[in-house]
Amino acid sequence: MAQLIADRREIDFVMYELLDAEQLTKHEKFEDFSKKMFDMIIAEARKLSLKEILPTLAESDKKGVEFENGQVKVPQSFHRAKKAIRDAQLVSTMEDPEWGGQGLPYLISTAIMEYVVGANYSLSGYIHMGHGTGKMIELYGTDQQKQLFLENLYTAKWSGTMVLTEPEAGSDVGALTTSAKKNDDGTYTITGNKIFITGGDHDLSENIIHPVLARVEGAPEGSKGISIFIVPKIWVNKDKTLGELNDVECTGIEEKMGMHGSSTCSLSFGGKGKCRGLLLGEENQGLEIMFHMMNESRLNVGFQGSTSASLAYLYALEYAKTRVQGKEIACLKDPDAKSIPIIQHPDVRRMLTWMKVHVDGMRSLVYYVGACFDKKEVSQDAETKKLAGDMLELLTPVVKAYCAERGFEVCVEAIQVFGGYGFTSEFPVEQLARDVKIASIYEGTDGIQAMDLLGRKLGMEKGMVYTNFLGEINKIISAAKEKESLIALAKMLEKQVNALGLTAMTIGGAAMSENYATAFANAHPFLEVTGDVALGWMHLWRALTAKNALENNPKEKDRIFYQGVVTAARFYIETVLPVTFGKMKSVQALSDASLAMDEAAFG
Repeated sequence: MAQLIADRREIDFVMYELLDAEQLTKHEKFEDFSKKMFDMIIAEARKLSLKEILPTLAESDKKGVEFENGQVKVPQSFHRAKKAIRDAQLVSTMEDPEWGGQGLPYLISTAIMEYVVGANYSLSGYIHMGHGTGKMIELYGTDQQKQLFLENLYTAKWSGTMVLTEPEAGSDVGALTTSAKKNDDGTYTITGNKIFITGGDHDLSENIIHPVLARVEGAPEGSKGISIFIVPKIWVNKDKTLGELNDVECTGIEEKMGMHGSSTCSLSFGGKGKCRGLLLGEENQGLEIMFHMMNESRLNVGFQGSTSASLAYLYALEYAKTRVQGKEIACLKDPDAKSIPIIQHPDVRRMLTWMKVHVDGMRSLVYYVGACFDKKEVSQDAETKKLAGDMLELLTPVVKAYCAERGFEVCVEAIQVFGGYGFTSEFPVEQLARDVKIASIYEGTDGIQAMDLLGRKLGMEKGMVYTNFLGEINKIISAAKEKESLIALAKMLEKQVNALGLTAMTIGGAAMSENYATAFANAHPFLEVTGDVALGWMHLWRALTAKNALENNPKEKDRIFYQGVVTAARFYIETVLPVTFGKMKSVQALSDASLAMDEAAFG
């Protein structure tokens, strides 16, 4: 099949027309850039991803990761692809050039990563997880730690990980048992076992830097007593040269449903009593530091959902255009009627439209969050800066969980478009569905994200942050009402926003009452309807932007594109959101049936 990742015209629409990325060049931080430069970098990322990264996707699934004699080996094709990514400087595109980055805006970096990450998420983990490790060191490390680690992490010369999970301490991080004992030279001896460590060991980098959560001897129990340590696979000397092997051993890799190219490792720290680590930040500050990386990782996982959906949709679209099967409905009884491409069948058209509106909606939401990062960074207006920060806080669990779930569902729908062929490994969509399923599980399950939204984010500033989120949607609704052709859609979305506000008040009040357990039993449906309405917001905003563009008499190709944007908004608001309204009624009812179910009745 043709090599596809994402629609460049669609990306440009979201970046430049919806979110006005070009205005970022007016700020001092990005004044050395221009739209032309942004476009050139994105074009290079697309070209490299199609040529070097996407071809590794199928091979990495079939060959997978090998574990022999305590050594982990990645698919051979990963080595060439990684070198190409590093040579193109497409690793830490947002970071300061002093540390090997390109200093690009977050929004532009999102477009770049849609190609690089979307082409093979398993490969990207080895390359880009070091960014999260480096960011923690940049924010909390000493000057010496920054000098030792940052550049090599930000340029992917070295890899990074996230080392939290233990056999008896998964989501309950406070239950961990890994210990740390301070040594006379200021280092700490680390002892413990960790599991499910993505990229925990491999042969793709000369060194791997592990940020490890552990409890210093005598520290308080629970999450308050957790510290974080920089634990290199190979010790790094003060002159930045590599020293002896640290006492970090891979004891096994997981055989998984998908993501076969990603090494998911069990690691032993200090099995010989000689594992050394450097304290990052202060003792007992571990979770505070780790959550900087966790929030970045959660957004990246949502990104995994949206990019996988984009890839699956484009494969399904291409197949539907070329697969000839069946006759047009009006000609079913005509023996001489010719068969037609399946895209002309109404039900296939419905499936493709459903996929498209979710792909385009998720992309718009993810890029909006990227724009919030930039506004928080460069805006001189305190109110704008605060709103951007609040939207980041509020939408992080929504992007993570919602895009993970809808991304998987889009991949499943792509299999349906392919029919029986979609269920075979001859075509790529079944792999995409297997690979992306993990997105709703790792970096905090979707249930945990729902608890975060209800338990922490909904109540921020006594509910005003969520209220302001609804207010941002209402701004677009008001603007859309100025367009006669969008009034009906605007009113339909307005009905949903009002219902979501009532839903939030109802479940939020219950969460602070004696019915809190019932509220949290409905937390996941609440996150889901929040995500549904957020995509409605994106689609109405997109339609308004497209309508404005149509008034300028664009070229025929652009006219077709803009009309498609408006039609997609119609489909989403007219056919998807009415179902959401029913789900909101369900949440408002606060049924306790799941809690009332006797454990023995489950069977």
